[in-house]
Amino acid sequence: MKAYQYRMGGSIDDLQLVDVDTPRPGPHQVLVRMRAASLNFRDLLVLGGKYPRAQQDTIVPLSDGAGEIEELGDGVTELAVGDRVLPIFFQSWLRGGMAPADSASALGGSIDGVAAQYRVFDAERVVRFAPHLSFIEASTLPCAGLTAWNGLHGPVAVSAADTVLTLGTGGVSIFALQLARASGARVIVTSSSDTKLKLAQTLGANSVINYRTNPEWDAAVRAATEGRGVDQVIETGGGGTMLRSIASTRRGGWIHVIGLIAPGQIDPLHILLGGVTLRGTEVGSREMLKALNRAVDQSRIRPVVGRVFNFTELPAALRYMQSGEHFGKVAITIE
Repeated sequence: MKAYQYRMGGSIDDLQLVDVDTPRPGPHQVLVRMRAASLNFRDLLVLGGKYPRAQQDTIVPLSDGAGEIEELGDGVTELAVGDRVLPIFFQSWLRGGMAPADSASALGGSIDGVAAQYRVFDAERVVRFAPHLSFIEASTLPCAGLTAWNGLHGPVAVSAADTVLTLGTGGVSIFALQLARASGARVIVTSSSDTKLKLAQTLGANSVINYRTNPEWDAAVRAATEGRGVDQVIETGGGGTMLRSIASTRRGGWIHVIGLIAPGQIDPLHILLGGVTLRGTEVGSREMLKALNRAVDQSRIRPVVGRVFNFTELPAALRYMQSGEHFGKVAITIE
């Protein structure tokens, strides 16, 4: 079979598509023929050696994929050949809170990922996905979709009475828009592109703000909420946007810290005076992914995939995502 491999310390140009033996499932395992994968900003951190977790020296990249079961190992009873499944992001995080050891089981970073034609997984470490989704659409769920779900349905679940702020129009932010609207919440979206903001409105965004033409966008958020501030923020920017996110949030509101795109530092005094809760949100568990799939199935959400590349075009797909031109997710088909 074909698989991508990467040795740490190089660049996107050092990705190699190589021939390796097709794996076989052992007891309580399944062989999955991978059909699609989607990209995350985290993949660029891994390839750049900047992922803040333990990394293998040589790794098969990408964490998010979808495929179908081609072979069952002995003892697998709850799955069948032909089932369409997603491998979970943290292979050891099945339920409850995340344990420190779970970080060592992250696909495409700490262990080999899904940029391969076949992968073997323990049967309890894959989940079926909503039947109305294509492989491409489903491949966006394990990291981006689940991260948005974990943020919105974490300690305080989003409700129809809430207003949610999402920063940007990348994968997590667009999922947050779709999931929040499915719960009846109002959503405010920021972007530097009026074209992307118009697309966000077609997905149900109630208010949109161009942060390039409105550099004090927190004031615009306050105005859109009649001075109250939002209840939840999907904070994908990082230190460079955090102060304005705090200023955009009502006292007692939540900021789900997800992204590291914009570097910067913040003074804890702003958190104190703002009366907000900052929560690190790192993907989610198998149990959460199953809940997300139920919600996607019930609400008939279709993930937004801005562009699809072929398997042999993975380096080009990564460069395209790196450019920031995408809206929603970037994905690849795996022949």
